[in-house]
Order: sequence, then structure tokens, then C-alpha cells
Amino acid sequence: MRFLVLQHHPVEHPGMLRDFWRAAGIAWDAVELDAGEPLPADTARYAAIVSMGGPMDVWEEEAHPWIAAEKALLRRWVGEQDRPFLGICLGHQMLAAALGGHVGPMPPGEVGLDRVRLTEAGRADPLLAAQPAEMAVFQWHTAGVHALPAGAVALAESGPCPVQAFRFGRAAWGLQFHVEVTADTVGEWAGIPAYKKALEDLFGAGAVPRIEADVAAALPGFNATAKKLNDAFLAQVQGMTVAAAD
Repeated sequence: MRFLVLQHHPVEHPGMLRDFWRAAGIAWDAVELDAGEPLPADTARYAAIVSMGGPMDVWEEEAHPWIAAEKALLRRWVGEQDRPFLGICLGHQMLAAALGGHVGPMPPGEVGLDRVRLTEAGRADPLLAAQPAEMAVFQWHTAGVHALPAGAVALAESGPCPVQAFRFGRAAWGLQFHVEVTADTVGEWAGIPAYKKALEDLFGAGAVPRIEADVAAALPGFNATAKKLNDAFLAQVQGMTVAAAD
């Protein structure tokens, strides 16, 4: 099985998910869209598409023309073909925008450790049913999904952000929070000017070491959450792959 990974910044990669994929024997091709790498002309060989985060926003198509190309791909892959998809942070927002939802600024945003609550639909959802009703998560975003696409189902929420997770179709999910976080994430992302600004707007200058320490303490729990979520996603992908083969 092979995944297509859409990256929007070199340090916004699948992180911890890569370890789980290697253990499961899953290969993947990463396309660095912000560096000008083209989307593959034929996506039929892929079992799923995974879209990662990034410092740009979904409405910045003039500055980043590849955003329009990614949205078009997601409309075909999810909206027309009902294929497996996982979007994280910007990828979550891309899915919503591609399918007709509304994404906009969410000042001052959410950065650092947080908790999100599963909705009633989330507690029964194949991706999230194994998670607790209130999940400890890691956030780093200043935009959010303000209106879901028609037919989408909200799965998780927080006070500032009512759409922390959603599903569209059989097996396409968007997650506003970062399940892929590793011990290196905060240090790497703090080197991105837009991310550093969001961090310092909320916590003041010099906040990086404190957030790194918070993440280090919470990392075992984050990784356990990511493992359960990844296992659930792979089960859905494998089920749809077998069904398609039959």
C-alpha cells in the first residue's frame, strides 16, 4: 500500500505517523508543493492522500498558485471518488475549502497544549471512537473552519474553534490539531516566522523553551493518541482497498 503525502513546508511532514507507516509496511511519496514540485498526474496507484500543515492560508491562491491545484485534487479524490484522505491543520482546512466550506482567520488562534471534545458523532466515528471524549492535543494555527461543506459531519470541537475535526463521505477526515507531533516539532516550527509570531503573540518572547518542555512532558500521551488514530485510519483504508479489489 502506498500513500501520497502533500507537504507545504519542509518541516511540516508526517512526523510520528511515518514510524507507524514503516512498521505497517506502507510506502509513501511526499510532494513538496511549496517548493514547486508538481502533483502526480495519475493518483490511481495511491490508497490514500495525506495533507499536512503549513504557514500559508487556504485563501492565498495568488501568492501560492499550487493551493488551487491541491483543492482541485481534493475535490476529485474526496468529492467525486470518495477515496481515503487525512488532512492535518492546513490540510484539514484545505479539505473544507475544496468542498465548499468556509475557512477564515481565527485570531489569536490556538498554540500549544489544548483539549478538544468529541461530538456525539465523533464518539461513534470510525477514526475517533477509540479516543476519550475529551482529548489532549497539540495546536498551532491562526485560521479555522467556520462553516463545514454540505454533507460533512463535525466530530470534535473546542471553545475557540467549533470544528476541530470533521468527516466527509466514507473515509475523508480533517483534523485541526497535530497528531503527528514529535520531540523536534516545536523547535523546527519555531524557525518559521509566521509560526514564531503566532507563538509570541500568545505567550510573549522566549516562549519556545516552555512550549518544548510542555510537549516533552505530554509526548507519550500524544504518541499513544496518534497510534490509535493511525491504526483506525489504516483499518478504513485497508477495508476500502479490499472492497475496491473485489
